[in-house]
Amino acid sequence: MLALSLCVFLISIDSTIAAPKKSKAHASGRKRAVKRHPESKSKAVASSRKTPPRRDTPLNRDEIRGAEQKLADLGYWTGPIDGKMDDASRHSLIAFQKVTGRPRTGKLTRVERSAIMRSTRPEPIEAGPSHIEIDLRRQVLFMVDDQGGVAKILPVSTGSGKEFFAEGIQRTAVTPPGRFNIQGKIAGWKKSALGRLYYPNYIIGGIAIHGYSSVPPKPASHGCIRIPMFAAQTFFRTAPTGMMVLVYDGTPAPPVLASEAEPKK
Repeated sequence: MLALSLCVFLISIDSTIAAPKKSKAHASGRKRAVKRHPESKSKAVASSRKTPPRRDTPLNRDEIRGAEQKLADLGYWTGPIDGKMDDASRHSLIAFQKVTGRPRTGKLTRVERSAIMRSTRPEPIEAGPSHIEIDLRRQVLFMVDDQGGVAKILPVSTGSGKEFFAEGIQRTAVTPPGRFNIQGKIAGWKKSALGRLYYPNYIIGGIAIHGYSSVPPKPASHGCIRIPMFAAQTFFRTAPTGMMVLVYDGTPAPPVLASEAEPKK
């Protein structure tokens, strides 16, 4: 009987000692779970957010293709819409930069792409019928359709304003402003005293709109209107003899970006 009482006493003591340990371990586990849950959730949310590309991150091919397509939609004369910045794409970008008053770099950066995607089609200074406009200050050519819209835009390089000698006579490299008509055309190459002209379209005397291998962002010719080689043949076929050519030395208001056109709130 004494042995049985002693055994019951020892079991009750063991239960009393073990109970707090179990409670402490359970509370500790609960505490750890509460502490870990918010932290792990915030990390999961943060990892799911994508960091936007830096301004100097190179554009991928799809982004370049999108910029090319937008330039074409705005009327800039591009080459194939293929996501490659070839010579035609670079000329169309320079034309855009000239029209919108941006630095004439010919480099498609993220900043330039953003400006392209927000831009609108420029307006001619005169409505139809179809004609050609050449802006000497911005160094661009507009092909205007019968509806008075700008159908195609090319960069040009006109008279540099420098003195030069031709056939023993000192002359000034000037592209005269005024209203002219395409008076004559020559298919292919034409050799002149000042060099070779590709598919020239003459508007007055020896001054012509023609393809040339070098069309820098600034005036550099002896007086002719240089256009990029890739567009010369198509321009030759599109602009018929007799078409009016308006050459002006002024800067109409450049097209506004879409975000700037929205009313301020």
